[in-house]
Amino acid sequence: MKTAALAAAVLLPNVSASDTGLSSLIEHEQASLDTLPGSQFRKYLTYVQPKARPVEVTYSRAWVDERPKAEGDQNWQCLAEALYFEARGETVKGQFAVAEVILNRVESSRFPDSVCGVINQGTGRKYQCQFTYTCDGHKEVIAEKQAYARVSKIARAAIDGVSGSLTDGATHYHTTSVNPKWARVYKRTAKIGVHLFYRHNYRTASN
Repeated sequence: MKTAALAAAVLLPNVSASDTGLSSLIEHEQASLDTLPGSQFRKYLTYVQPKARPVEVTYSRAWVDERPKAEGDQNWQCLAEALYFEARGETVKGQFAVAEVILNRVESSRFPDSVCGVINQGTGRKYQCQFTYTCDGHKEVIAEKQAYARVSKIARAAIDGVSGSLTDGATHYHTTSVNPKWARVYKRTAKIGVHLFYRHNYRTASN
């Protein structure tokens, strides 16, 4: 029943709810997404992404600004915040690439199975987390509202599967200003803006 409701919400947005009789089911499904267990998030991504309507992405600020105001569940919010703190100074294409890495990790059995789980992995152990902003000891303050509005739209588009593959299955990245030891053994897959992208030498669900 949940699958049917979600399909109606995604594929039949122009059909009157009074005609379909699914209004209450769709509303219930949207509420359910807000509390979607991490163990089911991979299935949610697998279902939603192939169903996204074809959208031509130009990877420009103009394209992002034309997108509607973004909204979503906790996983969307986690991804938007990660893009803000990790990549708000990057190009739009670079921000999509960082989002792709996070979603690649969600799809891999070697990482937590939700966006929030991936981003917060290791949080609480200073400088031992996966994303530095979650464990550097600084309070996370979103001061640049316009930048956040943009990355929140990119997070929404990435979760919805709007963008094509940019990183060839990458599960790691770093800026060009650092040279971590793991980069010597992982396979580099792309360079976008100020970030280099890598994946493990083993195969994952996403590559």
